[in-house]
Amino acid sequence: METHDYQQRIAELESQVEQLQSRNQYLEEQFRLAQQKQFGASTEGCPGQGELFNEAEELVDEAPVEKEAISYTRNKPKRKPLPKDLPREVVIHDIADADKICDCCQGELHRIGEDTAEKLEFIPAKVKVIEHVRPKYACRACEKDGTHNTIKQAPVPNSVIPKGYATPSLLSQIVTSKYQFGLPLYRQEAMFKQYGIELSRQTMADWMIKCAHLLQPLYDRLHELILQQSVIQADETTLKVVKEDKSTCYMWLYCTGADSPQENDIPNIVLYDYQNSRAGRCAVDFLGGYSGYLHVDGYQGYEQTQATLVGCWAHARRKFKEADVAQPKGKVGKANWALNHIQKLYRIETQIKDKSAGEKQRIRQQQSLSLLNQLKVWLDKSIDNVPPKTALGKAITYGLNQWPKLTRYIEDGNLNIDNNRAERAVKPFVIGRKNWLFSNTAKGAKASATLYSIIETAKANGLTPFDYLMYLLEQISLPEHDIEQLLPWEFAKR
Repeated sequence: METHDYQQRIAELESQVEQLQSRNQYLEEQFRLAQQKQFGASTEGCPGQGELFNEAEELVDEAPVEKEAISYTRNKPKRKPLPKDLPREVVIHDIADADKICDCCQGELHRIGEDTAEKLEFIPAKVKVIEHVRPKYACRACEKDGTHNTIKQAPVPNSVIPKGYATPSLLSQIVTSKYQFGLPLYRQEAMFKQYGIELSRQTMADWMIKCAHLLQPLYDRLHELILQQSVIQADETTLKVVKEDKSTCYMWLYCTGADSPQENDIPNIVLYDYQNSRAGRCAVDFLGGYSGYLHVDGYQGYEQTQATLVGCWAHARRKFKEADVAQPKGKVGKANWALNHIQKLYRIETQIKDKSAGEKQRIRQQQSLSLLNQLKVWLDKSIDNVPPKTALGKAITYGLNQWPKLTRYIEDGNLNIDNNRAERAVKPFVIGRKNWLFSNTAKGAKASATLYSIIETAKANGLTPFDYLMYLLEQISLPEHDIEQLLPWEFAKR
């Protein structure tokens, strides 16, 4: 074999070895990622159904550790006091009058103080029937001569569901049980049977759709208000709808403000929007011509909107975390450097979380910008040295592709470093979906979107959803009502 052919053959073999090594590395990474997904703990996950059943046992097992820590530090555990506005029943445990005599000198004892201990008692839910009686009145004189028969009676009282026996409190209980606490209607049906009430899930489902229809004007007003904000966060999750042509539908989520009430001019609004598709057109239709900032993940569908997209560092960090997990156990590499660098960005956000928007922007320009520039140089340098199909290669590619969006948060103090606000807002729906699994019809899914929106917006504004929803159903069913007065922040002023 000639020297040239020999060298060419060597080069071909080396290329094959390199390809096989790259393939082997990729398969090993996928194996380690699969192991982590199947058996590893996830800091972002919620307890599964099995973990919920084992909750009490796990907490009991943890108790000795807590007790030991308390004895070591000599600090007594502090129990949070019970709310002062709860109804209270005072029970006096006094000694007999005969015992109020001194055993030594037989003198009368005087009261020097008292010890008080609070106990919390639970009163099971009660149901009652409210009978609306409307007496009828007629004129005896007119009845006798037969000239005119006058009958007077009070008008039929207003009802949330005409000709139905559901009251605002009953409807609020059913809605919050399903959409706030994830209790499916068939379980609620069994619960009502305990009280001797035959209330079918079909009837309750019909009530849910009618409640959503009543609350649609409020949803529409919240939709108008959210589009007036300078910043919106968005996310989407899957939903199975039985009577839809497509196997997988989607519940889109749009929110603004914060997870809880805060002193600023940005209202806390959480809106769900049911669509039978994940097409970018769904976001375009909901947002209309919105051109403000839109916090999103890396999904390309949002590119079709007119909004200025802001990336999510939590997603970028997650990619590098996967690369870290994919490494051989005990090995430290490029993924760890990236994770540590991203952590520095988050540390700055922790320090400035209570500052004004202007102050946040100033500090980000002073501190975060230089860290971002360092990370960009590292990404540009690493992309040429890391195989693109590896977990690390995918993380680097994602970071570079999303870079303009990932760095946009330093432009405005009202922006966040990530899209976690939207992910937290969509999580109640995801948890509820684990219990009721699917919607039967598109009409039911749209009703669920409306009711979830009202519940989550109430929570974001520090309201008790049951109280707020009951008030809404009482007021919105009246012939004349003011939608502006039904907004959650107006209800909070009452």
